[in-house]
Parts: sequence; structure tokens; C-alpha cells
Amino acid sequence: MTNALELTAPVDTLAMEFTRVFDAPVAALFRAHADPDLLARWLGPHGLEMDVTEWDFRDHGGYRYVHRTEHGAFAFNGTFHTVRDNEFILQTFEFEGAPDMVNLEYLWFEDLGDGRSRLRGRSICPNTDARDALLSSGMEGGMTEGYEKLDALLAAG
Repeated sequence: MTNALELTAPVDTLAMEFTRVFDAPVAALFRAHADPDLLARWLGPHGLEMDVTEWDFRDHGGYRYVHRTEHGAFAFNGTFHTVRDNEFILQTFEFEGAPDMVNLEYLWFEDLGDGRSRLRGRSICPNTDARDALLSSGMEGGMTEGYEKLDALLAAG
């Protein structure tokens, strides 16, 4: 079953917030965010290939990955500020095609019981133009497709 993505951009803020329920235990959902091999299988819309070039998943560690499409390669990087297993990730996120436009991202992992979990996120952009550019770029569709791939990955165990 695919659960709906709820994505909002509260007026007069630099934030985007989302919520998504998964039919999987919180530990499995967290692991899919922590393990670079799993992450590469679901992050982003259909039709992307993803190469994780750097991955140090711990407090003050960092990451870099590249998405490849028929339109070219798009690289992203950031720093993991805080990682608490099965509970919380605080990280930065930067599209290398827009240097100095670094987002601060919060991810909360909630155990709903009965093998279900909820992911809540908040991304704070450096300015409203950056936020609005992300929202108009098809980000919501890409997140929805990525989470559909994540559903399949979690269902497969």
C-alpha cells in the first residue's frame, strides 16, 4: 500500500515540511536512510541512477552523491550534524549546481506500532527564492516516486 506524502510550505517561512507514513518498522525505515547502498536504491524519482561517492553516517560526518539522468549529472552534498539511531537526523543539504544555497534538514522517525512508522521532515532554505525554486522544480513528484520505491524496498525486507 502506498501512503500519501503531505508536503507544505508554511506562508512567511523559509521552511518546507513533510510527513509520510510507511508500512514498516521504524528501524527498517531508519536503516534505509543510513545505509548508502539502500539509499541509492530509492532516493529520487524513477529513472535516476545514483552513485554515493562519500558516506560517513555519524555525528559530524558527511556525504556526497550524484544523480544521473538523460539530462546529465546532478551532485549533492552535506554534513550530518546529529544522528540518533531510529529517532533523528539533522543534516545540511546542498545542490552543487547552486553553491551556497545550503538547507538545514531535520528528519524525525516515529514508531507508530504494529510495524508502521512515520517520517517527518523540515527543510529550512536560505531564502524564499531558493525554497520556491525547489517547490517548482518537481520536488514533490520526485519525493513521491522515491517513497514509492522505498515502500517496495521495505516490503521486500
